[in-house]
Amino acid sequence: MNWKKRFVSQKLNVKFTLVIILFMVIPIGILAGILFYNMEKNVVSENTGYMEYTMERNKDAVATKINSINMSTQFFLSDEPLLEMLKRTKDGETFSAEEWYSFKNSDIVSLERLVNNNPLLYGVRVYASNDRVQEMMPILYAASRMEKQPWQSEETVTGWHYDFNDQIFNSYTMRQNRKILSLVTEIKDSDSGTLGMIEAAMTMENMFPSLYENIEDEWSCFLTEDGGCYFGEGDGEDENTGRQELLAEIMAQYTADEEIQTCYLKLQGQHLIVSYLPLQELNGTLLCVKNITSNIHHVYRMRNTFVAVMLVFLVVLTFFINAIVKHLLKQLYEILRAIRRVQGGDLDVVIEHCGPDEMGELGTQINKMLTRIKQLMDDNLKREMLVKNSEIRALQNQINAHFIYNVLESIKMMAEIDEEYDISDAVTSLGKLLRYSMKWVSGNVLVEQELEYIKNYMALINLRFDYEIYLSLNLPEIILQQEIPKMSLQPIVENAIYHGIEQMAEDTNIYIKGRVEGNDCVIEITDAGRGMTEEEMAQLRQKIAGELDSSGGSGNGIGLKNVQDRIQIAFGGAYGIEVASQIGCYTKIIVRIPMTHRGEAE
Repeated sequence: MNWKKRFVSQKLNVKFTLVIILFMVIPIGILAGILFYNMEKNVVSENTGYMEYTMERNKDAVATKINSINMSTQFFLSDEPLLEMLKRTKDGETFSAEEWYSFKNSDIVSLERLVNNNPLLYGVRVYASNDRVQEMMPILYAASRMEKQPWQSEETVTGWHYDFNDQIFNSYTMRQNRKILSLVTEIKDSDSGTLGMIEAAMTMENMFPSLYENIEDEWSCFLTEDGGCYFGEGDGEDENTGRQELLAEIMAQYTADEEIQTCYLKLQGQHLIVSYLPLQELNGTLLCVKNITSNIHHVYRMRNTFVAVMLVFLVVLTFFINAIVKHLLKQLYEILRAIRRVQGGDLDVVIEHCGPDEMGELGTQINKMLTRIKQLMDDNLKREMLVKNSEIRALQNQINAHFIYNVLESIKMMAEIDEEYDISDAVTSLGKLLRYSMKWVSGNVLVEQELEYIKNYMALINLRFDYEIYLSLNLPEIILQQEIPKMSLQPIVENAIYHGIEQMAEDTNIYIKGRVEGNDCVIEITDAGRGMTEEEMAQLRQKIAGELDSSGGSGNGIGLKNVQDRIQIAFGGAYGIEVASQIGCYTKIIVRIPMTHRGEAE
């Protein structure tokens, strides 16, 4: 995948920065999403609770007002004097002025008082079935007055009529410029039939105050079962038109029920809390709508602001974290630069300021590795120089080898002819010695071969002195079969003769013995010579270790230094020679080599 390849190809500091930012963004994003989701839900929940509370109040208020109208209507229907008067006028009877006056003062006044004592009512009117009655406003009216009301032209006169102007009087001054609703009830008599109509009226504003409340982002309407839709007068025509467009969608979400229903709707880009109050007595539904779009958008603005601030914060934080990560990885980059320089061939690189942490330990180990590499390269160079010098010497020796061998054979034959057998033996030893030293060997030789060479060397050395140097050997067979660099033991014996025994000029011994210590072979070469002081021995050890210059002159430890170098080049730094001595007693050289042929020797 491309994003994986891109991530893998980035630098380490970029990877660390991206991972840290990612692990910060994910929980922050989740928490922020939950926070703003809950904020939106809280806005919806609070407004839903508010609308439910408001609708409960509307329900109680409307129920009270409907009861008031119904009770007033029932009171008028149960008024016997009124019913008697309506019946007599329908039957054609006439009343005298005194009877009308008495009826007004006794019954009409009490009915008027009842209506006036109920502030909820707009009015209660009784319409006779004819015009033979004496009108007694505001209670009793002739039938012709009823013809002026808008609901008279409707298909059904009885029942509820909504949102009309009172037109009972033609005079403008008498007309109430207020929208009213009324309940029209027929007055019946079992004998005479319809005696008239009772109209109990109430203003629309009084019945439905929520339609006329001028509350921001809230509006209400009353919907009847026959399709009527009534808004308050305070709402503009354009505004009502826009709201009517929503009604179809709002009512599509409504399921008929007897209880209040409140729901959250998203319609036409608006967030609405809609509450439905079914009014079965009025054959309609009161609908209250609260537009919470501004509240929801406020939450969205807060969310967008938070996202913008977080983006800026993350950008700044990214640079800050990247700088910190770069600082933490500074040592790693220094190590990488050092490694690149090493790849370029510069082995003198030293990583500085290695701290105690993992990076510091890595730098320290790389420094040790570079030191070890340089040491190995120096050792390899020395080894190659020794090999090259040995090849040159071997080549030089091979040039005259046959000539020397032939001359020695001639001398040996002459000595045997003259019966000089000591000379013959000496020539034989010299020939073997020369043959061993001139013979080119690319690898190591056996300890047994090295000791044979030392025997011939000692035979020739004893010809020079008036005293005898005895060679005592005590080595097990397993050590005789081990490998050792050629000419490693002979320089030690030679060094013992010239610096330990020759100055004494008396018969003495050189002891060579060997033993096995674990996986190592230890060969001790001890002379009974003059020995060394502590100062001389310390100086010799420094020369062997290379801590003190040993070039030039004789008796300065150069032979032992060469033996030490050749053994360590062949077997490693754990092997080599050690020196022990006591003045006037002995000098002991201890040679330690690895066990190379344990199985075959055993």
